[in-house]
Order: sequence, then C-alpha cells, then structure tokens
Amino acid sequence: MSKLEMLTPQNSAIALVDYQPAMYQGVQSHDRLTTFNNVQILAKAAKLFGIPTVISTIAQASFSGPFMPEVLKLFPDHKVLDRTSMNAWFDEGFRAAVLGTGRKKLVIAGLWTEACVLFATLELLKEGFEIYVPADACGDVSPEAHERSMERMNQAGAVPITSLQYVFELQQDWARGETYEGVMDILRTHTPYGIQVRFSKWALGEHASEAGPKP
Repeated sequence: MSKLEMLTPQNSAIALVDYQPAMYQGVQSHDRLTTFNNVQILAKAAKLFGIPTVISTIAQASFSGPFMPEVLKLFPDHKVLDRTSMNAWFDEGFRAAVLGTGRKKLVIAGLWTEACVLFATLELLKEGFEIYVPADACGDVSPEAHERSMERMNQAGAVPITSLQYVFELQQDWARGETYEGVMDILRTHTPYGIQVRFSKWALGEHASEAGPKP
C-alpha cells in the first residue's frame, strides 16, 4: 500500500468516532455547525460509495449521549460500538470491527482530535494501517489543541485530508454516472458550492452537468 495511491471504494474503510452531544459541547476549534456538516459529508460519501463504515461512541448511556442521528439514519443496520476507553483501539469491539473491514487504508474522524482521534491513530499506525484524518470534520477544545494534535499525527505518518477532498477522491470523474447525483446532493446540502449547482441547473436546465453533454 502507498499513500500515493488514491482512496477508493475498494481499498479503504472509515471510522466515525464520538459525534455525541457532550463531545460537541466542548468543541471550540471550529464552528460546531461546520464540524456537524462535514461529518455528514463523510458519512453520506461512505454510504454512497459503499465504504465499510465503523461507528463508535463513548459512554453513550452514562454521560455523552447518542451518536448524531443524521449519521445513524444512513446506516440503520449498523451496530454502534460503545466504549469506555478514550483510545478506541483498546476496545475489543472497535478493534474487531476495523479489522473486519479487511482494509488497511482507514479514514478516521471524531471528537475530540487530541484524544479519541489521536490515540487511535497512533495505535493504528503502529499496526501497519495507513491513516487519513479529515481535519475539518474533527474538533477540539481550542484551535491549538486541534492543530497540535493534527501536527502530531502528521509527524507520526497520518495523512491530513478534508471532507470534500474525500468525496472528490472517491468520485474522480464527473462522468461516473452511478454516483454523480449522489455527490451533487452532498454538495447541494452541505457546501456553499451547492448554490452554484442550483444556479447552473436553473440557468442551463436540469441536464447541466460537470460530466459535459450526454453523447
């Protein structure tokens, strides 16, 4: 495996960790709605492209509350893996779920960057995984906490990405018709570019497409 190799539906998996009310309350590194939107971009892309997805919470019933329903409704049959360990890799259920994907490229995003993302990332790197962290879908108690955590992961060998980069890396070609409209729906719902998509459809007609005119 190589970090020069693109993420694809065939070679990667994703883990979404601790997007829960108590954890959101501590986020001061980003506008919370930005993080809230960006994790939905990741989850919707994973659903659209059939990416193996692991969802985990910490102390759901006793402290932190449920995983955000906007993501869970996309994966109604998924078991949410609840933990007590900040380091998700130390949890038997999480570890088994990640290994069960059979993928060595893993995208991991969560709250907070300096604990639940960083700790698992370091362990996974030691286990030989390639780790990709969508920085704009993570959050922490301060900008510095988030930035220092990202730096530490980068120095350890993790690759920083963004949420939309993940979508575009999976799509690659606007002529990929089976996922084109799904990607457009993500852009319309969660990004400023959605305004341009709506305008182009209005101005040029519903046939307007980045894939060019139909043959």
